[in-house]
Amino acid sequence: MEVKKPRQVARRFLARPQHEGAGAVVRRSIGRFELRYFDPFLVLDEFSASAPSGFPDHPHRGFETVTYMLEGAVTHEDFEGHRGTIKAGDVQWMTAGRGIVHSEMPAGPGTSKGLQLWVNLASKNKMVEPGYQEFQSKDIASTTSADGDVTVRVIAGEAMGARSPVRTRTPTMYLDFTVRPHATAPVRQPVPASWNAFVYVLEGEGVFGPTADQPAGAHHLLLLGQGGDGVEVWNRSDKPLRFVLVAGEPIGEPVAQLGPFVMNTEEEIDATVNDFEYFINGFEKAKHWKSQAMIALELEYVG
Repeated sequence: MEVKKPRQVARRFLARPQHEGAGAVVRRSIGRFELRYFDPFLVLDEFSASAPSGFPDHPHRGFETVTYMLEGAVTHEDFEGHRGTIKAGDVQWMTAGRGIVHSEMPAGPGTSKGLQLWVNLASKNKMVEPGYQEFQSKDIASTTSADGDVTVRVIAGEAMGARSPVRTRTPTMYLDFTVRPHATAPVRQPVPASWNAFVYVLEGEGVFGPTADQPAGAHHLLLLGQGGDGVEVWNRSDKPLRFVLVAGEPIGEPVAQLGPFVMNTEEEIDATVNDFEYFINGFEKAKHWKSQAMIALELEYVG
């Protein structure tokens, strides 16, 4: 499928650092006060943490979290007994569904960096059982253009003939592109016309849309307008360009959110808070559970 009418940039933001969790730093682009929601996406954080900082025990309900590691590693634990380490290039696609309590903490020395995307769930899927799809870096579908100018890693969806094994309850495309300096041709990636789409620049500088547009550099979020069938990206600079392109089918339902709980109505949020406080309806195991990371933090504090 060719891109006949590339989308243009409708809005752009510079994601500035802020503190989250226990001493971690995030650059939040979706989920900030200027952009509370971009259906179906709730949050996009570019995070950075070094031990002992991180994201200790916290709950979720009603959506999915997608953690894509860029550097270092993060150890994940939850009250279902699931534990594992997500290393550079790995992906964890977690369905919180009716409820999960988990921790995400740096594994080992140095700084761990990555992206975390929150994908909303339709009302029919908000109370499904929690679950995980986890893929090591070597198992992520990837391909390079014939001229060697463009490489793409396919986290979700399809690009340049490569397809991701991830199953998405909310139809989603998530692509990690790297473009060589002074690439002779643009990246052209089809996106369904009815989907919302955005770009987040990780490294370098690129032009997204008509070549006369202002280039965008690292940590910029670009919301792509409607009315086009895809994305066109140029790298005219002397450095490699790396960006993620994310798109999803809008759910079109009301959104009620209280921090890590995302439902459709305020009444459902009230019920969720009650469930969490009284350890019922999906949060039963939270009553007697603490992550190993939380126990270590408490012992350090006491000491």
